[in-house]
Amino acid sequence: METISTTRQADASKAAPRRIAWITGASSGIGRALALRLARDGWTIAASARGVDELASLAAESNGRIVAYALDVTDREAVHATFAAIGSDLGPVDLAVFAAGTYFRDYAADFDSERFGTMVGLNLVGTAQCLEAVMPAMIARKSGQIAVVASVSGYVGLPGAASYGATKAALNVMCEAFQPELAAHGVRISIVNPGFVDTPLTRKNDFPMPFLVSAESAADSIADGLAAGHYEIVFPWKMAVAMKLLHALPARLRFTLTRRMLRSPG
Repeated sequence: METISTTRQADASKAAPRRIAWITGASSGIGRALALRLARDGWTIAASARGVDELASLAAESNGRIVAYALDVTDREAVHATFAAIGSDLGPVDLAVFAAGTYFRDYAADFDSERFGTMVGLNLVGTAQCLEAVMPAMIARKSGQIAVVASVSGYVGLPGAASYGATKAALNVMCEAFQPELAAHGVRISIVNPGFVDTPLTRKNDFPMPFLVSAESAADSIADGLAAGHYEIVFPWKMAVAMKLLHALPARLRFTLTRRMLRSPG
């Protein structure tokens, strides 16, 4: 864990009760846009990601409301150390948003279990390590809110998204399993299932992305959904409906449709 801001302790002492949010994956895409949106709403943000320069740039935009904590969420000890540092510097975390993740296309003909393990390590195990750090503290305080960013790709298996979809499906199941217990302790957990969002990762795609939304629009949907206390925050609604309908179809019909998504040979 590397601390970037040299002024955060002075900022932290400036007054009044504050709402503290910890956002991982904050250097780009949804995480970055959400950090800026919540900062505008008056939150103090502990922003984490691996990109030190990107985090410094983000903190510089925030008029002192975003404090950068460089972190690789696949490092369990660093996750716990960062969470402890945030608590010491800023105060107890009221909202934790775990948006760190990666994405690549994969197909049966060139499936690579090592690459699969890399994605599982970041998207799933990295998120689990963040949950491990945060949940006991929130349970002990009997307050707090957690949001885990997954994807509508977790609803149904799509060609090219075997690894990515598997990690996002697992996050959906994990959050659903934790929800009753956390609720009994006064802690809220939400699962965020975006469709296509314009980010550096999706810009690598070489196929049409229906109902594409901006990262800023995604951040607004997440912030509004969290404020309303929704368990599932899914957007855009047209993509959500399409994916849920696809999942509900009989297998034969579903595979007829997903075969059309296969890449062309060669």
